[in-house]
Amino acid sequence: MFGIIQMQDIFLSVAVIIVLASFVSLYRGIEGPGIFNRIIAVNVIGTKTIVLLVLIGFIYGRPDFFDIALVYAILNFIMTIAATRY
Repeated sequence: MFGIIQMQDIFLSVAVIIVLASFVSLYRGIEGPGIFNRIIAVNVIGTKTIVLLVLIGFIYGRPDFFDIALVYAILNFIMTIAATRY
């Protein structure tokens, strides 16, 4: 029981670190020197969101979040390709 609680605390702290790193990418997306830097910053934020969805699914034992993360990854990829083509 103690090992499970400690493991959840580790995953929760990793999720907080990912959210803080996402704010750094958000700054790059707003203040980026060029349009391609902004597109990559938004793509990085999307990737970190996917990782957060997988972590939440693992912490709470909800395999539905893995499917949601997979769909979000596909949408993130398609939107990045569409934005670079535009």
